[in-house]
Amino acid sequence: MNFTETAWKVFNQSIEDYHVFDDVNALINNPFEKDSLERILYAKNWIDTVQWHLEDIIRDENIDPAEALQLKRTIDASNQKRTDLVEFIDSWFLTKFENITPKPDAKINTETPAWAVDRLSILALKVYHMSLEANRESASEEHRANCQAKLDVLLSQKEDLSTSIDQLLTDIEYGNVKTKVYKQMKMYNDDSLNPILYQKGQQK
Repeated sequence: MNFTETAWKVFNQSIEDYHVFDDVNALINNPFEKDSLERILYAKNWIDTVQWHLEDIIRDENIDPAEALQLKRTIDASNQKRTDLVEFIDSWFLTKFENITPKPDAKINTETPAWAVDRLSILALKVYHMSLEANRESASEEHRANCQAKLDVLLSQKEDLSTSIDQLLTDIEYGNVKTKVYKQMKMYNDDSLNPILYQKGQQK
């Protein structure tokens, strides 16, 4: 089993486990061994799955504004955790390939392996939920047909993205691509970088 096959299997296990209770407040019960790549991937997708449903909830037109504000802050915190974990996965790959010397003409990819994995995790969620819609008995036949067409595209995208990720990892392993990780350096959560936050602090 190659990397993306493993990742896809782990992502779908996380999604299925979440939907046992389908509750954004449910606690994660990661079934994989400590320090294993599978455990990291499971944790990554669990964050994505919870955030997927938080985004659904906040779009309720009848939501209480105070609840919406709290949800927005929860989503912001989740985004930060997601970014931190993606960067942790990139660190895992850097360690894995630390003894590889890139060739003199090695290229730099437009995104790191972990950010490509991030896209695969989100894609697993899209496939899961589009499949539900394509098979929802309470929906119209037209709705199901439209969702099946979209699902077919998503599944094709999954094959292409998986191939691209596996090829990228192979290219890194053989020195054809060099890895270089840039921290995202998000500013909106930082009291010293977000002007709304630091100006408020100066006014006290």
